[in-house]
Amino acid sequence: MDLDNIECVSSSDGMEEDEIHSHHHSEFSSTKHRNGATNILGPNGITPATSVHELLECPVCTNSMYPPIHQCHNGHTLCSTCKARVHNRCPTCRQELGDIRCLALEKVAESLELPCKYYSLGCPEIFPYYSKLKHETVCNFRPYSCPYAGSECSVVGDIPFLVAHLRDDHKVDMHTGCTFNHRYVKSNPREVENATWMLTVFHCFGQYFCLHFEAFQLGMAPVYMAFLRFMGDENDARNYSYSLEVGANGRKLIWEGTPRSVRDSHRKVRDSHDGLIIQRNMALFFSGGDRKELKLRVTGRIWKEQNQENGVCIPNICS
Repeated sequence: MDLDNIECVSSSDGMEEDEIHSHHHSEFSSTKHRNGATNILGPNGITPATSVHELLECPVCTNSMYPPIHQCHNGHTLCSTCKARVHNRCPTCRQELGDIRCLALEKVAESLELPCKYYSLGCPEIFPYYSKLKHETVCNFRPYSCPYAGSECSVVGDIPFLVAHLRDDHKVDMHTGCTFNHRYVKSNPREVENATWMLTVFHCFGQYFCLHFEAFQLGMAPVYMAFLRFMGDENDARNYSYSLEVGANGRKLIWEGTPRSVRDSHRKVRDSHDGLIIQRNMALFFSGGDRKELKLRVTGRIWKEQNQENGVCIPNICS
């Protein structure tokens, strides 16, 4: 279902674009700890991939290998997941693998301390080899997924890259300012078989926010929902609040909350009902007229909770 007409009014126009910088590291040095653990260090103590790390890379899936690490009679190694995939044949020499463990390489792995794989994106952390994988699943420097929900987009990157991607590839509306006034029009509001949605990006307080609006079935009842997501991590999202308001004919609905991080998928936020939800009958009442056309005006604002005195937050409101 498509929204036939959308009018967007922002509190200000123009948009600052952040430059996307790539980082390159060189000139590495090595250090060895008394406990036998070895670090290969680059500038600022950041550790790049090493020849030892490359030895721990599975030749089939190219992922890092973790015990049990298997080897053939000629010493070629591969991970346990890929051993089942190659039908017990070494992918390098085609010899039968058998059940030989490469205990020496497993011991080498235990002695290593390696950087997070997102070190080039800014993560300074160094971990024992077997702890690194767990950290990388929650690393604050890991790339973000594209927040565009309509096409299951697989693009990932940092925030400046995704902002440019949303603007250039998805043709998303971009606005500067922390207040908004959107009018959503749908000629046939009875059709809510499939989730329909709109995405608008706002730039304020030096951050980016995604405003979603969509229609979907909540159980047997068709509803409309609006919510805001913060383009950054959850801890930073907690520094901001937002409100949404819709109404007409002397009635209004108001939602106030904290934006969710784009680390949470669009579907996860929607299914948690964390936003302004409008039943269809109420939406048609707000639309006025003969109730045969949806005409919703959603207004809202974003503010930053920056000052605290005696435990009370004093909002910094952009006007």
